[in-house]
Amino acid sequence: MTGSERPSYDELAALVASQAATITMLRAEVERLTARVGELERQLKTNSRNSSKPPSQDVYSKPAPKSLRRKTGRRQGKQPGTPGASLKLVDNPDTVVDHVPAACSGCGTGLSRRPDVGVVRRQVHDLPEIVPVVTEHRLYQKRCRCGVLTTAPAPAEATAPVCYGPNLTALAAYLLAYQHIPISRAAELLAEVTGMAVSTGWVSSVLGRIAPELAPFVEATRAAVAAAPVAHFDETGIRVLSRNRWLHSSSTAWLTVYFLHDKRGREAIDGFGILDGFTGIAVHDGYHSYRTYPITHALCNAHHQRELQAAAETYPGQTWPTGLSEILDELNTAAHTARELDLDEIPPEVLVPLTGRYDTHVRTGLGLHPRNQRGHPKGGRPTQTQARRLLERLEKYRGDVLRFAFDLTVPFTNNQAERDIRMTKTQLKISGGWRTHHGATTWLTVRSYISTTRKNGLNILTALRDAITGNPWLPTNPATT
Repeated sequence: MTGSERPSYDELAALVASQAATITMLRAEVERLTARVGELERQLKTNSRNSSKPPSQDVYSKPAPKSLRRKTGRRQGKQPGTPGASLKLVDNPDTVVDHVPAACSGCGTGLSRRPDVGVVRRQVHDLPEIVPVVTEHRLYQKRCRCGVLTTAPAPAEATAPVCYGPNLTALAAYLLAYQHIPISRAAELLAEVTGMAVSTGWVSSVLGRIAPELAPFVEATRAAVAAAPVAHFDETGIRVLSRNRWLHSSSTAWLTVYFLHDKRGREAIDGFGILDGFTGIAVHDGYHSYRTYPITHALCNAHHQRELQAAAETYPGQTWPTGLSEILDELNTAAHTARELDLDEIPPEVLVPLTGRYDTHVRTGLGLHPRNQRGHPKGGRPTQTQARRLLERLEKYRGDVLRFAFDLTVPFTNNQAERDIRMTKTQLKISGGWRTHHGATTWLTVRSYISTTRKNGLNILTALRDAITGNPWLPTNPATT
């Protein structure tokens, strides 16, 4: 077609069809780019307050600390009825020092001949001066008529002609595995406090001495967690041999056990040996590998609260994120109230309306965020928005999300597992990682033992000393832990 010729109908029809195809393609590209821009803006706004990111990964802004908890009517500080910690006068002090006034504080008259009319008691609770105590174990030898020389057996703590005792070894292990003090500083502290110079080499070896004695504890604790009616599960990355490995944690209010593996998924969880055959309720953050086990699940609602907070910030004109967050809080409050009243369940007149509002908000959100049916231009399944994925999870796994409301033995969050695993990240920040797989598993074994004995109200140093002398504490009633 030249410039002086008018286009034919067929040419115009072809041009219109070509432009229509171009417009359709451009619209699809605009929709894709709009969704991409929205996703990037969401990621820029993502921080530790509205997602599962740790505070250390907050890059562009450090949000002011803000709890997701709503007001419960409880005052701050210790709650009525909870145990406190304060000093009290004892009836039989170790030492009594009498202080008698010599003269009257008013007129100055001497009081040596005046009778006592009362006593004011003041007690000072303190540590005695710490000095090393050396105990010599003499192993006598006797020769039998048959000619065999027999030596008396040495106690478990006397492993060499000269060695450090179980109390000092327990204190060193406590400093390393629970207080996260570096080896060199632990050696300095021990020398200052006890008056005994210890080498960094000896301090670094104490966990390796204790861990083998804890093999029965690890086995018994795994069995106890596997038999528990409710158990918490979590996983996190740690550095071992300058590579990322995966630390898996399983715990209850009374037990803690760790497992180190090169991988995160089903292979590692199978190697842990707890979920396979587990008959209780598994509380976790929704990691898909846990879903492969045919057990009863409960999802962590702290994660949902953070995601709902992010959705409320991303879509300020939509009410479903705030509505769902408030309903979860109300259900959690109702569950606490029911437990305080010693009820077996939340009363139906409270539970049914709240769960009905939950369903309504989920349906509203799904209507506002329809599924993306178009696949990526380069192929693959359609990518759904973060809000859509959250809403589908809240709908599909409704029973697991609300498990805490239907079963009062189930907690609202997975904070138990997160608390038990969090301090390993502190150790990682201090040390930068473990140089050997053996060193990592040794530290984790001792940490598991300390965490569990502390949960059971035992003195940590006493429990460590018992383990050092070959008598570690063991959980005795798995069915009730």
